[in-house]
Amino acid sequence: MANGKISENIEEYLEVLYCNGSNGEQVSTTKLSDELGIAPGSVTQMLKKLEKLGYIRYTPYKGATLSHEGMRIARKITRKHRILEKFLLDVLKVKEENVHEQACEMEHTLSDEAERALCNMLQHPDVSPDDSVIPACNFNFESCNQCFSQKDFDQIMNREVNLLCISELTSDTEGTISFIRGNPDLLDDISNLNIKVGNTLLYSVEDNQNEDNYVVIIDGEKFNIPAEMANNIFIGI
Repeated sequence: MANGKISENIEEYLEVLYCNGSNGEQVSTTKLSDELGIAPGSVTQMLKKLEKLGYIRYTPYKGATLSHEGMRIARKITRKHRILEKFLLDVLKVKEENVHEQACEMEHTLSDEAERALCNMLQHPDVSPDDSVIPACNFNFESCNQCFSQKDFDQIMNREVNLLCISELTSDTEGTISFIRGNPDLLDDISNLNIKVGNTLLYSVEDNQNEDNYVVIIDGEKFNIPAEMANNIFIGI
């Protein structure tokens, strides 16, 4: 298993919760039942178990949201799944209709070290084949340049905060930019805008009705950020 004593079944629940509520949205029991193909009564019992384990906050008849720890685990398994999809399709040339199922089988056993190696080989991808955003890694770096420069995996520390990129935000949010992802060219483009780790970022739903560009306030200055950058600028939540 990818996360010690956490079962694959629990990882699957947390992954579905993340995919439907990564910005703290409540996910209904019905939605979970439909996506997992499990009877509502069984889903309810599992949600009660996950709450006792501290992975979610559950409200009967309404649904569940991820806790900080649940979010950490869910982001990690979702990231591995989407990187594997990218690898299977782009490198191994697996048929597109088969990559999701094969990634599901592989994600639970992919080590953190192998995940990092895949990310570097794929040049720090930001989206999966279906254009879903790949979550940030859990490694305590400010940029992919720092990650690439650290050759000894055993020296890498995990970060304490959960991260969301600009394009994942779905409610009014304020946070500190904690990680910027991308190849050297993209990192240079972002740096040239004077956007850097440590800046305060404000996101307003009212200002963001266009999925191709994202309007944010960074240290008091308004920016119109293209999607390619928005997928790669992360704030701590």
